[in-house]
Amino acid sequence: MEKVRLGIIGVGNMGSGHISNIELHKSCPEITVTAVADINPARLDWVKENIGDHVALFDDAEKMMDSGLIDAVLIAIPHYGHPVYAVKAFERGLHVMCEKPAGVYTKQVREMNEAAKKAGVVFGMMFNQRTNHIYRKMKEIVSSGEMGEIKRTNWIITNWYRPQAYYDSGAWRATWSGEGGGVLLNQCPHNLDLWQWICGMPVKVSSQMQFGKWHDIEVEDDVTTYVEYANGATGVFVTTTGDAPGTNRFEISLDGGKLVAENDKLYMWKNDVFEREFSATNTIPFGCPKSEKTEVETDGKNEQHVGVLNAFAGRILHGTPLIAEGCEGINGLTLSNAMHLSAWLGKTIELPFDEDLFYDELMKRVKTSRRKENVASVYADTSNTYNSK
Repeated sequence: MEKVRLGIIGVGNMGSGHISNIELHKSCPEITVTAVADINPARLDWVKENIGDHVALFDDAEKMMDSGLIDAVLIAIPHYGHPVYAVKAFERGLHVMCEKPAGVYTKQVREMNEAAKKAGVVFGMMFNQRTNHIYRKMKEIVSSGEMGEIKRTNWIITNWYRPQAYYDSGAWRATWSGEGGGVLLNQCPHNLDLWQWICGMPVKVSSQMQFGKWHDIEVEDDVTTYVEYANGATGVFVTTTGDAPGTNRFEISLDGGKLVAENDKLYMWKNDVFEREFSATNTIPFGCPKSEKTEVETDGKNEQHVGVLNAFAGRILHGTPLIAEGCEGINGLTLSNAMHLSAWLGKTIELPFDEDLFYDELMKRVKTSRRKENVASVYADTSNTYNSK
C-alpha cells in the first residue's frame, strides 16, 4: 500500500475541512479520499462540485465500508454516532480516525475501545491540539519532573465564543438527543484531553453549570469545575461559549514554580528552591523562594488536523506513532461525564463514577430534548486549513 484510501463519514464542517486539506490543499501526501458518505444529498453534491468525480459518493456509510474502495474511515458525524460507526468499521477490519469527542457516554466508548483492541487495526483520535508546540512543551516539562509535583491547575478557556446563529446552523447542535451536551462535548474535548494528558486524571470532580444561560439552547454553555488529584493537588476549569472577548489561560503551579500558557506563549517561573523544602527550612516569617521568569523556547510547530492525519497514515503504512491513540478518547470524556453528573445531582463525583447512573440521567434529558427546524448546512471554508466543529 503506497497511500491510505480514506472514506469520510459525514461532510459537515469538519468532514468538508478534512476533505479540503487532503484533496484541495494536498497537505496529506500519503492519503487519498476515495469515498464519502452522507445522508444529505446536498453534501454529496458539495463533494462532487468541489472535489470532482474521482471520489465515490454514498448515502449509506455501511455501503461505503463494504465497497472495497477504502482502507480506513474518518468519522465526522454527530457525537452519538462516533462509537457506532467505529465499531462497524472495526468489524470490517478498517482503520479508524475518530473526530472528538470519542462519544457521548463512557460506557459506549469503553465498548468501542474493546472492539478496536479485538480488531487489531489502527485507531486514532482527532486530538489536533496535541500537535500544538505550547502544550507539547508543557507536557514535556511536567512529565520530566524537573519542577516537582503539581500543586494546582487552572484553565480559564472562555474564548470558544459562539453566537446564536452557530447553534441554529444544525438541528443536532446543542441538544441532548443530537449532541449529548454543549461546550463540554463540542468545543472543550480538546482542552479536557490536554488537561488530563499534561496533568493526569483527578479523583474527585465538583461542577456548577448553566444550561442555555447565554443562548437559546438546552445544554450547558457556562461551566465552572473544581477537581482534586490523588496527590492532594487541586484544579479549576472554567469555560463558556458566551464570553466575547474570551480568555485562554492555562496555569500549572508546581513545587518548583509555575507554567503559564497564554497568547501563544509559554512562560516559566522556576524557584531556586522547591516550595516545600523552602517552607520547611526557612526562618523568615514573610520569606518566599526566589524565582526566575523566562519565556520557554519551543520548536514552534503546530500541525493541527493535518499533523494528526499524516501521523495516522504513518502508523498504517510505516508503524510510526499516532498523535493520540483512539483508546485515550475515554479520558477527557470521563471528565465531562463526571462534570455533567456532578451538576445534575448537585454533589461531588468520585472517579471512577457509576456509568449506568450517568447514562440514566442523560436519557432523562434526551427524552425531553427538542430539535431545531429549517436549519442551513455549514461547510468548511475551503481556503482555510483549520476549521472548528
